Amino acid sequence: MMLPSLHWPRALLCVLLLAIAPVVHAADPDVEAVTAAVARPDVLRGEFVQEKQVSGFRNPLRSQGRFVVAREHGVIWTTLKPFPSDVVVTADRILSRQRDGSTRVELDAREQPAMRSVNAIMFALMSGDVAALSSQFTVKAQREGQGWTLLLTPKSPMLAKAFQSLSLRGDRYVRQVEIVEANQDRTRIDFSALSEAPATLGPDEARRFE
Repeated sequence: MMLPSLHWPRALLCVLLLAIAPVVHAADPDVEAVTAAVARPDVLRGEFVQEKQVSGFRNPLRSQGRFVVAREHGVIWTTLKPFPSDVVVTADRILSRQRDGSTRVELDAREQPAMRSVNAIMFALMSGDVAALSSQFTVKAQREGQGWTLLLTPKSPMLAKAFQSLSLRGDRYVRQVEIVEANQDRTRIDFSALSEAPATLGPDEARRFE
């Protein structure tokens, strides 16, 4: 499964289904410094712009929208352009909702046990949780003033068949994620308007996780 659509959560799903390994905590001082610098909110909201450069296509595929990451619940990924859609990721399933209002369960944890790691890994990539990311990748860190960059390379040969590398850039929050696939296709996601307030889910957000 190689990033079949503009929905970024499916890219993360590929990682999860390819290899699940034990968590290895960071020992590198630079990595530990990044770990200490990144916020760990219970709820984080923001906007995203995603561009995917596909081999053979001159112009990148572009989408934009907003997201909610709730530590105890999962991720709501709402694409507004070019076509409205929702992807809701929880510990038990990935649910997509199209612009006509129809819904579809993309994957269920009862059928794919690895799905139970989706919540943790999705949150890890968007919040810079180095310990969780280390379960899948070798992590190298570089400090840049008040900011930082993390370069992630796959640990397992199976994972390397799908991804060459992932990189995260940020400060208190992750501001950018770039995914380089083994075939050299690239996906870049820029996050903006990040906010920890309100600190709890609203009624509509909570309902979407049910």
